[in-house]
Amino acid sequence: MVGGSIEPSRGSAGAPDVPPGPFLSSEYSMTPTSPPRRRARSKKDEKTAPARPFVAHLLAPAHEVLSEAETRQVIEGLKTIPERLPKILVSDPGLQADPKFVAQRDAGEPLVGRLVRIRRPSQTAGTAIAYRLIVASTGGA
Repeated sequence: MVGGSIEPSRGSAGAPDVPPGPFLSSEYSMTPTSPPRRRARSKKDEKTAPARPFVAHLLAPAHEVLSEAETRQVIEGLKTIPERLPKILVSDPGLQADPKFVAQRDAGEPLVGRLVRIRRPSQTAGTAIAYRLIVASTGGA
């Protein structure tokens, strides 16, 4: 007998010999219902990624933290006050590539108020030098 035939099967007196489809199964429902809710993630469920060490990129210019004496000399040479110089956060990723900065930071030396020398290649000048004043991060570092 072909499944779905109206003719009764030879073994039973009125029911077709066809297994019930998904519409008769208790697992599936044809009535519209809301999908099951997902369990909200807790802080324990979220896996924190381990901190990756910063790797200098070849397109990022070299950052060099100046000593306090060098900072004073540069500010006097520029004939300006430190507040007028462009700023850079102490948490800036560009500083992480300077091993001198990392060593000073790990030693607990005060870095806020010092200058950073940034050397960029230039077609007209050969090397363009820019200075930035290190300022504290808002998150504290």
